[in-house]
Amino acid sequence: MKNMKMIALQAGCLLLLGMAVCNCTSTASEEDYASYVNPFIGTGGHGHTYPGAVVPNGMIQPGPDTRIYQWDACSGYYYEDSTINGFSHTHLSGTGCGDYGDVLLMPTVGRQEYHAMGEKSQQMAYASAFSHENEKAEPGYYSVFLDRYGVQAELTATKRAAIHRYTFPESEESGFILDLDYSLQRQKNEEIELEVVSDTEICGRKKTVYWAFDQYINFYAKFSKPFTYTMVTDSMALDEGGPLLPTAKVLLKFRTKKDEQVLVKVGVSAVDMDGARKNVETELPEWDFDGVRRSARQAWNDYLSKIDIETADKDQRTIFYTALYHTGMHPNLFTDADGRYLGMDLKAHQGSVEQPVYTIFSLWDTFRAYHPLMTIIDPDLNQAFIRSLIQKEREGGVFPMWELAGNYTGTMIGYHAASLIADAYMKGYRDFDVQAAYRGCLRTAEYDTAGIKCPPLVLPHLMPQAKYWKNKIGYVPCDKDNEAVAKALEYAYDDWCISLLARELGDTVNLRKYADFSKGYVKYFDPSTRFMRGLDSKGNWRTPFNPRSSNHRNDDYCEGTAWQWTWFVPHDVEGLVELMGGREAFIGKLDSLFVADSSLEGELVSADISGLIGQYAHGNEPSHHITHFYNYVGQPWRTQELVDEVLQTLYFNNPNGLSGNEDCGQMSAWYVLNAMGFYQVCPGRPVYSIGRPLFDKATVNLKDGKKFTVKTTGNSRTNKYVQKMLLNGKELVQPFFTHQDIIDGGTLELVMGDKPVRMNNR
Repeated sequence: MKNMKMIALQAGCLLLLGMAVCNCTSTASEEDYASYVNPFIGTGGHGHTYPGAVVPNGMIQPGPDTRIYQWDACSGYYYEDSTINGFSHTHLSGTGCGDYGDVLLMPTVGRQEYHAMGEKSQQMAYASAFSHENEKAEPGYYSVFLDRYGVQAELTATKRAAIHRYTFPESEESGFILDLDYSLQRQKNEEIELEVVSDTEICGRKKTVYWAFDQYINFYAKFSKPFTYTMVTDSMALDEGGPLLPTAKVLLKFRTKKDEQVLVKVGVSAVDMDGARKNVETELPEWDFDGVRRSARQAWNDYLSKIDIETADKDQRTIFYTALYHTGMHPNLFTDADGRYLGMDLKAHQGSVEQPVYTIFSLWDTFRAYHPLMTIIDPDLNQAFIRSLIQKEREGGVFPMWELAGNYTGTMIGYHAASLIADAYMKGYRDFDVQAAYRGCLRTAEYDTAGIKCPPLVLPHLMPQAKYWKNKIGYVPCDKDNEAVAKALEYAYDDWCISLLARELGDTVNLRKYADFSKGYVKYFDPSTRFMRGLDSKGNWRTPFNPRSSNHRNDDYCEGTAWQWTWFVPHDVEGLVELMGGREAFIGKLDSLFVADSSLEGELVSADISGLIGQYAHGNEPSHHITHFYNYVGQPWRTQELVDEVLQTLYFNNPNGLSGNEDCGQMSAWYVLNAMGFYQVCPGRPVYSIGRPLFDKATVNLKDGKKFTVKTTGNSRTNKYVQKMLLNGKELVQPFFTHQDIIDGGTLELVMGDKPVRMNNR
């Protein structure tokens, strides 16, 4: 540990601007959409969601932590667990890697245990048993009864601060444990500062090293009841004889009467402790827990009211609005109430509250459906995300791939900021520095490690040699870089996105260059096996070859196999059809994907390959566009029945309701779009493919007061096939419409039946 000092929090001027949680510009929703949400969907299985109390895109995510280690601790909460370690204030929703779990608070009654439980234990010594029967979660609110202590815990939040309410029994030994050295996955604490400012205030900061190599978190906590305290700062080993680890806990004590309520306000900041304090003072000037809870629920009702659905199926309604709810979790606000934020250079910058910076960009996942959904329901917010990415590129030297708390993580592949930018631009949303965005796209597509501010271990992942080989010899040799086929296929798509921008901006040289690169997928198609396959630097196919083989993150593919990755050519379906030998051959190959044996083989089969229909894997993102490919070859009924199968069999109203990681809103965004009846196969091309709508009626409430409605006639569980398509009364010949059709407002009417209807080839 580099630093373990107790310092005084410098007093600053109070910034009491009122309840920022109130959204004065929004229209109150008459319908209580929040009542349709089940925050426990995805908390079981491997969905990795959490039921904490958050507001849309909030900086702070207070919620319960039930486990510390392993894959299903990524969000800190797992439904099958029966104990709670406490309530931390930062959480990730649906990720495949774990981080966060900062600033844990646990109410206690009686002796306060804090001894080490061993490095394999999922429990802290002060953990309490709980029952799901005594647990409640709804948008913006969470509560649970802690059996060990007889305490009722309640949490709610504003954008930058949380407020807790604890109802204690009568006791001479009530209190809290505030655990600053705690985190999910036992991250390395490199710096810790902790101070009791007064008998009602505590503040602190720490730097952890884990997925994010330099994650800074600062907090300020204000208690409604004075306390006495003991500071625990001696280093501690998790196991006898093990390495000593830094400890930073405060044990608080006070007396309580029966049913006495003690409240706690907590603010966080990536900048400093003063920023955390100002976040509390700005957004929580009073102790009005119920008022904050109401405002949080209203914020969610405003968010969820962007889409109205009509259905008699209560479970489908719950699944839909929970999916929409999950799309509001990330990205997260990263600008404090005073306008400051932590840049990619890990320095504090003075920004603007009106033009905030955001964090948590899981772009490999979210470019596919989440950001396209945002261009429909909240294009202004999506442009704010793009402005954040441009700012991060300026500060850090290159667009991030998976940005976390102001850190380059180098996680996943591709350079999908190009997709977000091209898609927004082609849809007419250009409220960002287009030239800077374009330069950033060109920069990230080239192999250039100079000037990038990231840890040395991250750099080869953030700027992989695959880019060098793609640009130098026209393909990525499988003996020169890992996951070569997947990287190359995604580069081809991203380069196509860059070519769109080049064309629109009149850059003819780069238009030709990147249009040529966008055809690079052709090199990986082996006509003898009819799969995309690794090609070495001598021009030979990698052998042996098994299309169902998986060696997680250490083969030619990325979290998938040749079966899934062969189809990643969203920008040139016609070219892929031709490559496979024409329409009939393409259909035959596509059919085989959905009927193939679902078994997988390999040294370390990726757990991400889940939600299988044949070898189609809905539980992970590379497959998400494939069901709509049938629309491109004149078999829309196949798209309709396969989309129906996914909607009906891979999403449920229970904790195990997702077939894979939620992935920061992507899994849910796929559901939202397809349940309404359409999907964008290729972000950057503003065209939507019609599938199988679930509802009698779905209406998107556009920002300018217009509405786009998908209305069905004769819809039922068995009537899953589209018989006729009418857009504003005009019959469609092909199952496609444009983004302009949405923003112009109007009605897409789909007549449904129980028999497939053949349509002309596209």
